[in-house]
Amino acid sequence: MIILERSQIINDACENVLPQIPNESIDLIITSPPYNKRNNSGKLVPGIKYKDYDDNISELEYQEWQIRIINELYRVLKPDGFLFYNHKVRYHQNNIIHPITFLTKTNFIIWQEIIWNRGITGNIRGWRFYNIDERIYWMVKQKPKELPHFIASWSNIWNIPPATNKTIHPAPFTEDLVHRFFIIAENYKQGPLTVLDPFAGICTVGSIAQKRGHKYICIEITKDYCEYGEKIIHSMPIAPKLF
Repeated sequence: MIILERSQIINDACENVLPQIPNESIDLIITSPPYNKRNNSGKLVPGIKYKDYDDNISELEYQEWQIRIINELYRVLKPDGFLFYNHKVRYHQNNIIHPITFLTKTNFIIWQEIIWNRGITGNIRGWRFYNIDERIYWMVKQKPKELPHFIASWSNIWNIPPATNKTIHPAPFTEDLVHRFFIIAENYKQGPLTVLDPFAGICTVGSIAQKRGHKYICIEITKDYCEYGEKIIHSMPIAPKLF
């Protein structure tokens, strides 16, 4: 069983680790899985190549896998907790594949879809208008209380550029985006949170959690990404809580 009293980065596939996390023990989940882009486009997106994962399974397998993982996240999340799930609208065989296709098959309530306007794109061909957006799903187990105006006024379109810092990971989470997720959760809960990212990459969620005074569990299949995240986090002081 995973020890929740300490922050940790775990080098393993999330499907192996999640069953070790107790029921209803996590306050906040923030994650962005691989998008299965190679299978759907026939080639890797320019600049996106994971070290130990080729992002290339059938679309049916991918969606069934994501549903299983998300339902495990539902199990470990506290009743008043939140999942923020980042994904992209994709295309396969000339047709659109929207994340709602499989998210509505999970146990979660999809409280809101947020459009993340990245402002830039990796597209190099003009078969369609360039995609500069991704989607964020605020997913809950029960109806949350009303947001304060300063948060609700962010609207459902977030104009935040992607991460520009160069790392060994091809698509690190944008820190400004992750800070927003924490601000929302901190509005509902006082004190340190226990935060989980099952597709952690270089553990940006963990580093932001530490900056904000929270505990984290980062699960990542690639050892090099885990080691990189450890170095970044261990080089930072543990900050006092910011809420």
